[in-house]
Amino acid sequence: MAFMMMRLNYVHPDPTDPEHMSDRYRAGIDLAEYADKNGFAMVSTEEHTATPMGWSPTPLLTAAMILNRTENLSVAITALLVPLHDPIRLAQQMSVIDLVSKGRLSITTGLGYRPAEYAALGLEWKRRGKILDECLETMLKVWSGEEFEINGETIQVGPMPYTRPHPMVMVGGSSPAAAKRAARLGLPLQLPAPLPELEALYYEECETHGTQGFCIAPEKVAMVNVVEDPDKAWAELGSHYWFEASTYDTWQPPGQTSAVHTHATSVEELRDEGIYQFLTPEQAVDRIRDAGALSLHPLCGGMPIDVAWSSMEMVVDKVLPAVSEG
Repeated sequence: MAFMMMRLNYVHPDPTDPEHMSDRYRAGIDLAEYADKNGFAMVSTEEHTATPMGWSPTPLLTAAMILNRTENLSVAITALLVPLHDPIRLAQQMSVIDLVSKGRLSITTGLGYRPAEYAALGLEWKRRGKILDECLETMLKVWSGEEFEINGETIQVGPMPYTRPHPMVMVGGSSPAAAKRAARLGLPLQLPAPLPELEALYYEECETHGTQGFCIAPEKVAMVNVVEDPDKAWAELGSHYWFEASTYDTWQPPGQTSAVHTHATSVEELRDEGIYQFLTPEQAVDRIRDAGALSLHPLCGGMPIDVAWSSMEMVVDKVLPAVSEG
């Protein structure tokens, strides 16, 4: 059985047209519903706030809308910038979404790598690690259902989530601090790429703290749209991939590790690199048979809505039946 997923954000070079952006947001929810009805397992989204292109500023709202319109697929927020949120409000919001969806929400925590996001909310960039620790500790206390003390008050916060002891929360990162944080709190660790030394450190720290968890490290990530003619698609639509990839590249500080961080300097180099791909239906079938999974990114970089639908429908009409037959 193929693991089918869809990445969703709303990156657009000009997000100022209200009619067009309304159509894009509505299309994202409609695409997720279509994916759910056709056997997709997951929609992933992420958080980037204070961006001129409206990248993905409200992932919890997006997740709630998707989960309300679907029955089976899960939504993974990879990553949610937890230090930018009030932890009690965040824990409650996640509990409610978890209850409504019966456990179909997961998050990977992120620190972020854009000081502007912290400045916009009046938070101290240099304290982001400490803020994350405090937030996660508070969220776990909320989900315990027990009384705890905060800001000089003893409180007890409901509702309890559907998933026990709490919704799936993974700690994301590529630093020793991330591995130690995850182990200390007894949470899974999600690495952006295979990093054996950090994985080993994580399990060592779990043993030290008497916690249990697991580590996820993707081998390779590719963002895909399915088309009849990849050469034509790259010529006519490659600029959308390039807009997202090059924007993301400008945000990466030295030493930042990310599975979707491009090092290309042009659309042509981006195509050769292979992180963003246009595949024919036949190539998509081969990919699924080889890897067991396919990740679509239908609205990538302002991709036209009709192109997004064409890609998804081609997968459902041509790719999945061929995979089932084979």
